[in-house]
Amino acid sequence: MNSHRIRLSRRRFLHGAGAALALPWMESLGAAQSSSGAAPLEEPPVRCAFLFFPNGVVPSHWTPVGDGEDYESTPMLAPLMPHKSDFLLLENLWNENTVGRNGHWPKVPAWLSGGYVERGSGADLDTGGTTIDQALARRLGHQTVLPSFELGLDESRTGIDNIGGGFPRILGSHISWRDPHTPVPKEIVPQLAFDRLFRTTNTFPAVSGLDPNSAVVRQSLQRDDSSVLDLILRDAKSLRSRVSAGDRSKLDEYLESVRSVERRIDAAMKPQRRWINKGRFDLVRPGPGIPESHQDHVRLMLDIMILAFWTDSTRIATFMFGNAQTGRRFDFLDGVPRKSFHGLSHHREDRETRAQYEKIGTWHVEQFAYLLERMKHLNEGDGNLLDNSMLLFGSSLKDGNKHSEEDLPLVLAGRGGGRLKPGRRVRAPKKTPLCNLHVALMRRMGAKVDQFGDSDGVLSGLG
Repeated sequence: MNSHRIRLSRRRFLHGAGAALALPWMESLGAAQSSSGAAPLEEPPVRCAFLFFPNGVVPSHWTPVGDGEDYESTPMLAPLMPHKSDFLLLENLWNENTVGRNGHWPKVPAWLSGGYVERGSGADLDTGGTTIDQALARRLGHQTVLPSFELGLDESRTGIDNIGGGFPRILGSHISWRDPHTPVPKEIVPQLAFDRLFRTTNTFPAVSGLDPNSAVVRQSLQRDDSSVLDLILRDAKSLRSRVSAGDRSKLDEYLESVRSVERRIDAAMKPQRRWINKGRFDLVRPGPGIPESHQDHVRLMLDIMILAFWTDSTRIATFMFGNAQTGRRFDFLDGVPRKSFHGLSHHREDRETRAQYEKIGTWHVEQFAYLLERMKHLNEGDGNLLDNSMLLFGSSLKDGNKHSEEDLPLVLAGRGGGRLKPGRRVRAPKKTPLCNLHVALMRRMGAKVDQFGDSDGVLSGLG
């Protein structure tokens, strides 16, 4: 049997099983992977994740005093101090396009795009830009089964916040935006997030929006190398010529979403060279639903993100600890009353309320420290998983009480495969665009870019 027939046979098996590259490594598949051009990478790839927490911080308990590169711990950074040599403390970065507007809603999409977010009815979303994770996914996502991986904890919110200036609440529910008008849904159920790492082709009709019993889908599934878009291109061109300019835009966005799914399937069927870890990271498939304990929920989702990186199922991820103005209660923490996190953030400098708000913020820092600890204990190549990653942790506003935009609270952890030099404090000039950091990260991921969002340069001092 020739190599071509072997490859087709293996592809049909994967197609029927609905599983792809996230399967555990099996030596018996080694020859097939080599013959199909999917031999393991010689060096670990660089992963990049963006972890967002809402409602800001207590500035005086976050930012260290002084201007030196070295610094003493602060109350809110204390949980990270055991990992001080593994992260950079970033200062004086901001998103100018969020100034003088709503305290929360427009700041969330702008965190990773730098865009100017418009008010609207919700049917005409315009965030002013594509986020860095999706810009990276377009350039590099073909290298993995999942171009990007979006995780969170809160359900998306709907409706308009008329009290907050007429912004759709969905703006505060997503940090990942495929384009200025389209948020990327985040998965909040652990079992479903876990299954995304192991199931690809069987989900195609549901993800693409196509009827699974349609002739287009049946024909595509029968022909391994056929493209749904290729099959319907003539009809699509004909339809495009008969609709309005607005509908042409919608049609183009729809066809691009189908193409995105096709790229994902193609990555599963014709895998790129990938990194194979020899160690183990055991994670049992989660049960249905959401854990009753919020901390269990957080850590399980973080573990799933680690698994996604560990299996090289994706190299780009986002994680939302909560939506803007989240109503989540943290009364499981000692001394914190049964009040919403957002409500406590408006402490009006009441000492007791501010202490409760700070305790919630510090708890989020503890969860990030948990992530670093887990990743540091996974040996990979000549280092560990954290060494081969870049993890940005922060919020879209500084002072939760005042909604201030300047000097956002940001931590950048990992060594980026030797492209970052952590263990320091990086103080950029005041009011440096956060997008200058995004350009620096994109370049370290291998994307050749000179400008992103409202950047006016590349953030220096990272490595």
